Amino acid sequence: MYNFRTDLANERRDIYKKANQIENEIEGIESEIEKVNETITIERVKITNNQGEKAIGKPIGNYITIDVKKLRIAQQEEIEKTADVLQKELKKIIDIHVDKEGSALVVGLGNIYVTPDSLGPKVINEIEVTRHVIKYLPQYVEEGTREISAISPGVLGTTGIETLEILKGIVENVKPKIIIVIDALASRSIERISSTIQLSDTGIVPGAGVENTRAEISEKTLKVPVIALGIPTVVETAVLVNDCLDLFIEKLQQEAKSNDYLNRLKEQDNYEEIKEALNPTDYNMIVTPKEIDELIENMSSIVARGINLSL
Repeated sequence: MYNFRTDLANERRDIYKKANQIENEIEGIESEIEKVNETITIERVKITNNQGEKAIGKPIGNYITIDVKKLRIAQQEEIEKTADVLQKELKKIIDIHVDKEGSALVVGLGNIYVTPDSLGPKVINEIEVTRHVIKYLPQYVEEGTREISAISPGVLGTTGIETLEILKGIVENVKPKIIIVIDALASRSIERISSTIQLSDTGIVPGAGVENTRAEISEKTLKVPVIALGIPTVVETAVLVNDCLDLFIEKLQQEAKSNDYLNRLKEQDNYEEIKEALNPTDYNMIVTPKEIDELIENMSSIVARGINLSL
């Protein structure tokens, strides 16, 4: 198994292809790219069999990645456009698994007190819940309104309870027809930090991207379809150094195109060598952008708006 250190399916596929020098698509994996406009691109990756699952370490299912070039400096107009694209893609997945009146539970994973990990709880604060109104004040509810409930269960370190255990109790009592789980992710590229949104219908393993794996949250464990939605907010130091090295080499190449050594250095993936150098000194840290507070606010608004519109 490769040390992917990323939650994104398309990154895992690309790492596997590069490591094995595969030019075409991996057996058991299908993908397509749609350019929505000048700033938004959608890539759909589908893992169709066990071979594809084994190759990149992701379950069989659909993975949709929405890349937005200007999301990190987004103004209100870009936020609304991105939310609109998100709601359309999310609604397609929801409609596959549940009818228009099927109840939904929205779960915000993460630690509200750690900014890069607070995406889930922040989104929950903006979700338009309806379950209590339908149950206690039905006369004020329009016919056909979906029953929506939401929760941020915290993290094991502050509750002492695995998130899966909490959700099992909620599912048993609330009985949702579908669950949408939001979490902050890890990436293998600094370009994707707060500029990529991943959707999948396979559930999620919290903490997998930073090697702090918790219990799987999926249809397999909860007996209810689980849609996972996440945005990368962190990378590890080795990734940052590797990407900066690539940019530096690229700049040198422009000034000295005949340098064969630089060309070879650029073509190879130096991540493992860099990680090996950093690990003995404990310098391979998880890092996040300095403006993460503002980015989380933008991301949570986009995700909450997308979910509200899709439900």
